[in-house]
Amino acid sequence: MAMQAVLFDMDGTLVDSEKVWEVGLNELSAHYDRTLSARARRAMVGTNMSDSMRILHDDLGLPATRAAMDESVVWLEERVKELLREGVPWRPGAKELLAALRAEGVPLALVTATHRHLVDVALLTIGAANFDAVVAGDEVDETKPHPMPYLTAARLLGADATRCVAVEDSPNGIRSARAAGCAVLAVPCEVELDPEGVTLIGSLLDVDVDYLRKLVG
Repeated sequence: MAMQAVLFDMDGTLVDSEKVWEVGLNELSAHYDRTLSARARRAMVGTNMSDSMRILHDDLGLPATRAAMDESVVWLEERVKELLREGVPWRPGAKELLAALRAEGVPLALVTATHRHLVDVALLTIGAANFDAVVAGDEVDETKPHPMPYLTAARLLGADATRCVAVEDSPNGIRSARAAGCAVLAVPCEVELDPEGVTLIGSLLDVDVDYLRKLVG
C-alpha cells in the first residue's frame, strides 16, 4: 500500500511559467490591437491550448475559426518558447522536493497540458533527468481535465494511479488527477483552489517525502 510514484504538473506547480504565458498572451493580444481581460486570463489557467485560444478569441472579439485560432497558437508558442529559453524561476520548494524524491528513488513523472516542443525547452531549467516519464498535452488523445494524462503517466511508470500522488495548481489539473484516482496535493499559484477532495497547502516548502507518503493511505 506504499506510495508508488509522484506525478507533477509543470506550469505554476514546479516553475512559475504561468507568468511567462501571461506575458505571451498579453503580447498576442497587443498584436491584435486588443487587451486581454483579467477574467479571461484566469479562465485559461490549467486549460489546454484549444480551450485557451477559444477563451482568448471570444474575449478579444476575434474570429473563432480553426484557421484563426491556429494562427494565434503558432504566434503564442513561438513567443513563449523564446521566453522559456531565457529560463524560468522555480516555485518555492519545488526544486528541493524533486531532489529529495530522487534521492529516495521515488519514480517521478511530469504531466502537463503544454505541448512537447515547449516542455523540452522548459526542461532545460527543470532538468529532464528528474523525470522517469513525461506526458505532454499533445501526446495524449485527451488532456486535462480528462483523467488520461495521469493514467498514462502512471502506466508509463508501471504504477497504480491510486497509489500515486499528483501535485497540481489548477482546477482542471485537480479534476484530471482525481478522476484518475490519484491522491492530490494542491498548491495554489494563480487561482484559488477548492479544498474538497484534495490536500491543500500554501507552498511546497511545507512538504517532504514522508508528507507525500502519508497522502496515500
